Order: sequence, then C-alpha cells, then structure tokens
Amino acid sequence: MPNVFSPYKAKGLFKNGHFATIYSAKLRPVPRVLQKRERLELSDGDFIDVDWSYSRDKSHKVAILLHGLEGNAQRVYIKGQAKVLTENGWDIAAMNHRGCSGEDNRLYLSYNSGRTDDLTELIDHILQCYDYKEITLIGFSLGGNVLLKYLGERDNLPAQVKSGVAISAPLYLRGALEQLIKFENLVYSKTFIKDLRKKYKRKMPNFPDAMNAGELSKIQNLLDFDNLYTAKAHGFKDAYDYYEQSSSLQYLPKIMVPVLILNAKNDSFLSQECYPYGIANNHKNIYLETPKHGGHVGFHETNRVYYSEKRTVEFINGQ
Repeated sequence: MPNVFSPYKAKGLFKNGHFATIYSAKLRPVPRVLQKRERLELSDGDFIDVDWSYSRDKSHKVAILLHGLEGNAQRVYIKGQAKVLTENGWDIAAMNHRGCSGEDNRLYLSYNSGRTDDLTELIDHILQCYDYKEITLIGFSLGGNVLLKYLGERDNLPAQVKSGVAISAPLYLRGALEQLIKFENLVYSKTFIKDLRKKYKRKMPNFPDAMNAGELSKIQNLLDFDNLYTAKAHGFKDAYDYYEQSSSLQYLPKIMVPVLILNAKNDSFLSQECYPYGIANNHKNIYLETPKHGGHVGFHETNRVYYSEKRTVEFINGQ
C-alpha cells in the first residue's frame, strides 16, 4: 500500500519528541484496567506470565500486547491500549517477556528483540485453550520488532492471526542501537543499562559458569550488554550478529496479513532504516504511517486516549 497519510498533530510541548516520550512514560496517569494473571509454562522449562483483560461482553477476538525493552504489562502504554481495546469489544492477553513480570525467569537465556519462540507458544496456547476466532498482535518498541519478525519469518500463520500493529518499532536494530547511545538519548540508555545490569547481577549466582562480577564490570552500555549477555545467551556470535539476524526489516516483504507500522519522525530511538517507505509503497500488506510528532510511544492527544490507541483500534477493526 502507499504510505499512509497521518492526521496526527501534537499540541504545545508534545511537539517536542523528548517531552512526548518522557511524559508518556513517566507522567501520564495510568488508565484503570483490571488484569488477571495466567502463568504459561514453556516447553524449555521456563515460564512467561500473561495478564488478561476482558471486554464487557463475551468476545471472540483477542489482542496480544507485547511491551518494550525492560517494560511489563503494567506499563501505562500497555494499559492505555488495553483499556481502549476492551471498550471496543476485544479481550487482551498482555504478555510479559521472560523475567519482566516481577519474578526472574529460570533459565540463563531470557528475551530479546528477535526472539519469537515465546510468542509462538502463547499463540498456540490460546488456540488450544480458548475459543477465539480472531487474533491481532500489537507491539511497542522492542515488542513491535518481535511481532513483525514473527509475521514475516514463517511460511504458515495460524488462520486466526489476522493483523498486526507495531508502534515505535526499531525495525533495524543496529541503527536503533547507534541512535540510543548518542548523547541526546543518554537519559534513556542509562536507565535501560541500569535495569539490565541489576537483572544480570541477580542471575549471576544461578549461572556461575556463564556470568560473573568481572563480566558485569565490563557492561557499561547497551552494546556491551548485547555482546556480553544477549549474544552469548541466545546463540549469536556477537551483538552485531544479533542485530543483523533479529531485525524485522528484512522480514517485512514476506508478511501476509495487514500490518500498521506507526513510527514518528521525531522518535530519537529510530534510525532512518526504521522508516521503510520503499517497502510500504510496493507491498499490499504494509501500512506505514510516519507522523511528524509522537516521540517514542508518545502520541498524546488526551491523557485518557492517545492517538496511537484509537488508531490501532481503527486499523484492526477495518481488517
């Protein structure tokens, strides 16, 4: 499809990408959404926790929500999207990536930007245990890359998977990493690495042959973390091999269901490769919307409903 015109225009301070990003993550009131937790035991002996929310009336449609790096299903952007969707007839399965639900996961490996195995198991579980006729996948930041890779890397999708929405998605991971380690993004990268170092330290006693204080001392930025943990734990040669194999950009041409990619032009996390205008212009299933404003997951209209939230409902209900 041709690239999609975006009617979104931020107001006042929200025109600034950094303000929109920080306000939306830290200052927006958290929408009230009831969640019921289910633990899914995985085939490799680990687990993920899934937080369910429900439409007022019985629904045969479920949206799987995927959060971003070091997020969880209680983040404001997940609850905001869940609230709007439940008000519009969708049930919600908000997936917490391994180790992100408040309890460390059991294995040395965890999650990463391209690991789709856990999403695959969750979808299989939903199809086996619930009576949903339609599934949509909605991912934010890292979660957006995961869902796009999932949709594009396989020849056969479950028939119930009808659509996807990726918001502020780093489609080209090396470019996104290079953006994040720039000085303008120091506050974000420092927050991420602080959280990741804490998680590494908690894991150390359980995996002394693979993790130690000496290695931890070498982890000073996100590239270090991906070299010394992510790549090692998940079978990549190094961080750059991980970025190359896990970037969803290369999988977009093979996507067989309609997907909306909503990436703001002033998102400081994203490199130019994360705006695939050429692919969208020549692909019937890729809808690329790139408003001037929005920052990183910061498409503010009102505190109650963000543009990205109502746009997501509009898109998936139109498919």
